[in-house]
Amino acid sequence: MSTMRISQLAERSGVPATTLRFYEGAGLLPADRTPAGYRVYGEDAVERLAFIGAAKHLGLPLEEIGELLGVWEAGACRDVKADLRPRIAARLAGAESRAAELAAFTASLRTALHHLDALPDRASPCDSGCGLLAPPTPSTAGTGAVDVVLASSPHSARAEAERWRTAPVACSLSGEGLGERTGRWREALDGAVRTAMPEGLRLTLPVERTGRIAELAAAEQQCCPFFDFRLHLDGPHLHLEVRAPAEGAGLLGELFGPAA
Repeated sequence: MSTMRISQLAERSGVPATTLRFYEGAGLLPADRTPAGYRVYGEDAVERLAFIGAAKHLGLPLEEIGELLGVWEAGACRDVKADLRPRIAARLAGAESRAAELAAFTASLRTALHHLDALPDRASPCDSGCGLLAPPTPSTAGTGAVDVVLASSPHSARAEAERWRTAPVACSLSGEGLGERTGRWREALDGAVRTAMPEGLRLTLPVERTGRIAELAAAEQQCCPFFDFRLHLDGPHLHLEVRAPAEGAGLLGELFGPAA
């Protein structure tokens, strides 16, 4: 069987020699030694490195890659598949959770910018009354959701939180853009349990869809600000509450479907 020195393997695989040495120290890439002490590798090292690279691309830590390599070396593809699936599912759940947090933070920044632009230009020094950095106000509606609001007084906080009621019932999307957004909503809401609620609809979905739903809701408010969205994480379930003014009830039903 032909062998390669570390420089040759680095050239064949595109993996730097320093990384190959690191992989050896981590137990991921075994190497033989010549009598002179040089590392040598078999042809299978190239395929092994490709497997390691693919696993890293999926975000798996080196410890898990080492465990997965043990299954891969046994040669049964079905066993690799069975071992890999829960690892990818766990990474997906984590990514969707982070996406939901990012979507909420993005919405908070948009609200802060909207609030900042609405404030008067005061000539006096900044103090607690100017409200530039007023903290978000949590919702007390008992739904477990949080409305991200920046305001300088409780009265204006309520007005800001309910601005969807006075927003014009019109969507800035049209044609292809509207069709694409509608298709994305229908795909994300597939299989949802729909329940009527005052002024809107409550949809219950698997919690794994939180990231997709939060991203869509944030985008929807940019083109249709008359929709009000609240996300409630409840163990394995995500409850999405969507409300709209009476004039927007028809559009709400078209986009999110009728209640059961």
